[in-house]
Amino acid sequence: MRDELVIEGDGFYWDCSKRTRVMGVLNVTPDSFYDGGRYTGTDTAVRHGRRLADEGADIIDVGGESTRPGAEPVDTDEELRRVIPVIERLKDRIAQPVSIDTRKAEVARRAIRAGARMVNDVSGMTADPEMVEVVSSTGVPAVIMHTAGVPADMQRNPGYEDTVGEIVAWLGARIEYAGAHGVRRSQVVIDPGIGFGKRLSDNLLLIRSLASFRKLKRPILIGPSRKSFIGRVLDAEKNDRLEGTAAAVALSVANGASIVRVHDVREMGRVVRMTDAICKARQE
Repeated sequence: MRDELVIEGDGFYWDCSKRTRVMGVLNVTPDSFYDGGRYTGTDTAVRHGRRLADEGADIIDVGGESTRPGAEPVDTDEELRRVIPVIERLKDRIAQPVSIDTRKAEVARRAIRAGARMVNDVSGMTADPEMVEVVSSTGVPAVIMHTAGVPADMQRNPGYEDTVGEIVAWLGARIEYAGAHGVRRSQVVIDPGIGFGKRLSDNLLLIRSLASFRKLKRPILIGPSRKSFIGRVLDAEKNDRLEGTAAAVALSVANGASIVRVHDVREMGRVVRMTDAICKARQE
């Protein structure tokens, strides 16, 4: 069981059976759904990355292209312009590793050269056929996430007959695809893709049924932070979804998440620690 929760890569090792890890979100974008425009300057972004590290993030996820519903794609040169200076400066200023949130192989390749130690691909290596070669040749861990469609159209009438079963099968197929192209199983992290081509009921069901993804025998990452499904349940705007995020994070951890991707690192880090303590409690 322990090997199923180990993430290994080039100079990277996490045993996620010990505790749940926290991924801090650093969007260097003008249009991300929650913090778009806040950290578009390199200096501002680096300061925020350091703040997330100080608040307890285990890894900082740097992204230069919004993948919110309806977002339009960003060209490679612009995405590189946004993220590479941040990664280069941040890696020398924090002890924690940096990951690159991108669908583009060239951005991933350049980010790894600049110091990123994980790739977080929301397309599950479907958007760019060269992504699997980048992950294989560099040996870095990679998050393979499920999505239906692309950000511009993924929320146009998504539908499933068996939400959990279909997404488990899709992720299993992507793990096999990665393996066939030289990606070691220990490099792979899976993500069911909360909010990416999902209805409200799908998002809620995925969190409730997260334990079903354990059969894939890889660590699970989940990113419910401040997303619209919380707003719909609570009738709350994005700035008023902290408690809803906390509930989603706690239940995700209880149901098997190994990594939670969040904006509010200090608060959600405390939720994670408390949930871990309860879930791992033993009779003395």
